[in-house]
Amino acid sequence: MSDFVLSCSSPADMTPEYYEKRDIRMISFHFMLGSEWYMDDCGKTIPYDEFYSRMAKGELTKTSQINAEEYEEYFENILKEGLDILHLSLSSGISGTYNSARIAMETLKDKYPDRKIIVEDSLAASSGFGLLMDKLADLRDEGKSLEEVAAFARDNKRRLNHWFFTTDLTYLIRGGRVSKASGMIGQAFNICPLLNVDLDGKLVARSKHRGKKRVIRAAADKVLSLIEDRENYTGKIFISNANCPEDAREVSDILEAALPKMDGPVRHFSIGNLIGSHTGPGTVAIFFWGDERVD
Repeated sequence: MSDFVLSCSSPADMTPEYYEKRDIRMISFHFMLGSEWYMDDCGKTIPYDEFYSRMAKGELTKTSQINAEEYEEYFENILKEGLDILHLSLSSGISGTYNSARIAMETLKDKYPDRKIIVEDSLAASSGFGLLMDKLADLRDEGKSLEEVAAFARDNKRRLNHWFFTTDLTYLIRGGRVSKASGMIGQAFNICPLLNVDLDGKLVARSKHRGKKRVIRAAADKVLSLIEDRENYTGKIFISNANCPEDAREVSDILEAALPKMDGPVRHFSIGNLIGSHTGPGTVAIFFWGDERVD
């Protein structure tokens, strides 16, 4: 058994069974749906289909990051078990929670001088964050030390590629990632943007495609052009979707046919309440190890 805890936050968009199987601790963000606040708890409080259905009917969402006090309580409960901590935060490019985690870490250092806490910025989100945690769990299980696992995360996190597309511009417009004028034109002409997470962990629009079939093909082609070792890829691919599993399956069918050596079939997950509050329904995200991201 390892002498340190591997930890992340809920926007890694894994299932409770996954966290338990991989022995990863998780702390939850918060989100508002309608007029009530909830924990981002892997869809246990509000199932994902209900969440996205209510969004589609017009209920507004808001999100709240984990503050320093919450992190301090969470970390201290682990330290009291006599364990060290490697915690990866949601990308600092889309949330300030990395700073909150570091404040909590510094607060606890003097109180627990014999314990170690390392906080790393994942520069990742959704199941890309989850895929990074999956690799770190492999390294921990191989017997790597806390410092060795943390070093891998620092040195390799920009090789973790994130590519997204959406068939509904409503929530990108609402979040300011697409202007209202461009959004109205895009909706009228059935434009579907292809986006990725850049070098600094920020979500950036890269290209536009007319219609679902074209953006699905463009997303798959982008993966195949960037993935590690190209057709000889032996790693894992995670795909998450926001209440559009058929679209996600169409992408994974293309990738599985093109990448016969990868580690098992594509793993499918749901985009959770926190990330989904900003993307809305109709979003598919693909995650894989590949070329280092560029601006």
